[in-house]
Order: sequence, then C-alpha cells, then structure tokens
Amino acid sequence: MKIQLIRNATLWLEYGGLNILVDPMLMDKEVMPAFPNTPNELRNPRVSLPETETDYLNPDLLIVTHTHPDHWDEAAANQLRKDVPLLCQPGDEAVFTGAGFTNVTAVDEKHEYHSVRFARTSGHHGTGEIGERMGKVSGFVLEADGEPVSYIAGDTIWCEEPAEAIRQYQPEVIVVNAGGARFVEGDPITMDGPDVASVKRHAPDAHVIAVHMDAINHCMMSRADLASYLASEQLDGQVLIPRDGESFVFEAGTGLKLK
Repeated sequence: MKIQLIRNATLWLEYGGLNILVDPMLMDKEVMPAFPNTPNELRNPRVSLPETETDYLNPDLLIVTHTHPDHWDEAAANQLRKDVPLLCQPGDEAVFTGAGFTNVTAVDEKHEYHSVRFARTSGHHGTGEIGERMGKVSGFVLEADGEPVSYIAGDTIWCEEPAEAIRQYQPEVIVVNAGGARFVEGDPITMDGPDVASVKRHAPDAHVIAVHMDAINHCMMSRADLASYLASEQLDGQVLIPRDGESFVFEAGTGLKLK
C-alpha cells in the first residue's frame, strides 16, 4: 500500500491494485473565501497543490467522505472524468450525479470493488448544535488480500464511532483529519491534539497518520503545533505528520517503508 497526502484531506492510495483518490479538493490557492464565523478572514486553500508526479486526476476509484467544499469542490467536479467509479455516503448521491458523474455508489455498510472491500464508518463532525449543523460524515475501512487493513476516519472528532471502528477492524494504518478546525464559538469539529493522542493510545500498534492541517483557515492546530503537543504527551514521533506531497509505503504485517 502506498499513501500520499496531496493537500488537506486529499489522499492518493495505491491499494489492492487500485489507484484511489480520496476527498479531492483541487482548487487553486485562495480561490475560496474564509469559512463563515471562523477566527480569521484568510482565504482558502491556504497553500497551492504540491508538485508531484502522481497523476491524481486519473484514479481508478474516487471516495468522497462528505461534500463540504474542503473535501469536494467545483475544481474536482470539473477536472475528474465523469465515468470514474465514485463511493459516497447515502444522501450525497445527487451532488455527484448532478455534476454529471455516472457511476456513483452510496455505501450503506459494505461494498466490494475489484479486489478491495470497503466498509463505511461514521463519526461526529463536532459536538452539540454545531455538530448537528455540520451534518453526516463518514469514514471508510479498506481491506484486501496482502494489504494492511486501513481506516480513513474522515471529518470526525474522537468519539465512540471511531473507537468502535478501531475495535471492530483492528486497522494497521489509520488516517485522521486533525487541525482542530473550529468556529468562533463551540468545540473543534475535527481532531485536535488530545483526540489524535487518544487514537494512538487506542491503537498503539497502528501507524497513525494525521492530515487536514495548514490548508484551511479555521484549522487552528498546525503540523508544528500537533508535533509539539504529541511530544508533551510522550508520543513524540509516534504519529506520522506528512507534508503536502509526502508519501509512505506500508506492507501488511511488516510495517512502514518511508518514501
């Protein structure tokens, strides 16, 4: 398995013979205004797409965990080919079919495509009223013969749902959306430092990868902030915090190879 962070939560996976693009946000730097009611007025995304040899505009499969614009944008809708198979959560289908995509599958619980088995998980995109307003979000667990079980948690805080996904599937690789994104009022709507630490402590043998930082105006925890917090919790170096464009290779049962 190869996993590459493109930017924010946009991932490129080479898994079970498939090239998979996750949560494509492909707009140019600063095309989108700041999210409303957030702590600053900086335009999004904060950074450009990285230079990479990965041809991420031609995946074999798309996964979109939810349709907030930092996970699915007009640039992705315009640039990706319309017949690419696309997995989403129930209720989001019309967004993609309305944009002209012709091979959309809403995954209720499980789905299999070629040699890869997918299971959809859930979570909470914040707490209280804000969490309710943020709507439904999903994650996905991937399994294939000869590949590490991999869990893409999506936009969730640490709560019972990701804890249950870890208990049920025992993933060897876990990708969490960090950054501590928040509005002017209320708690974070993506994982902050304590949440990421909880994931690692809940799955001590897994490779935990933290993304969703340094790209969106209301993600208040930077990569450097997260690394510093984890060090203060005696977890220094135990969570991978990739740069945009950085990739890792994992082999089932044998660990990590950096690339």
